[in-house]
Amino acid sequence: MSRIGRREIPVPAGVTVTVGAGNYVTVKGPKGTLAQALHGNMLIEQGDGVVCIKRPNDAKENRGLHGLTRTLLNNMVVGVTDGFAKELDVVGVGYRVEKQGKNLVMKLGYSHDVIVPEIEGITVECPTPNKIFVRGCDKQKVGQFAAEVREKRPPEPYLGKGVKYTNEVIRRKEGKAGGKKK
Repeated sequence: MSRIGRREIPVPAGVTVTVGAGNYVTVKGPKGTLAQALHGNMLIEQGDGVVCIKRPNDAKENRGLHGLTRTLLNNMVVGVTDGFAKELDVVGVGYRVEKQGKNLVMKLGYSHDVIVPEIEGITVECPTPNKIFVRGCDKQKVGQFAAEVREKRPPEPYLGKGVKYTNEVIRRKEGKAGGKKK
């Protein structure tokens, strides 16, 4: 049995989980509503304040889907209660970001400003000119938006300039003068 798949998903007060036809799951909570079609082979059972995921047999496909289905449903429950966040740093002389209306305007050393529009379900905050907070209830959307922002100027290995995740470690390289011997 899958160790992750066996674990029950606690459903906090104020959150409702609805399972429709074809394992179409809707989760409503204080931060919003998420809906997703989970794989039809999995059996989703609701109990008193918990949701359990069962698999019909030990076929290889079902064993693989067991933990995945449980994790997807758990991420939906966590998203509508606590939400998810990614924190990015902008490193470099003259590099800065600001929020103008619904757009994130970044000055990243190009001859033009890089403008990224905010998508639905995601909020972007810039408390300082070199910090970006991406928040939302859908874990996939938060991660995808943060990756797209980072993609505009990924950190380079010589000086470390660019947009990076706060907890990301940049492997630094020596410059061409570092290899010379006297």
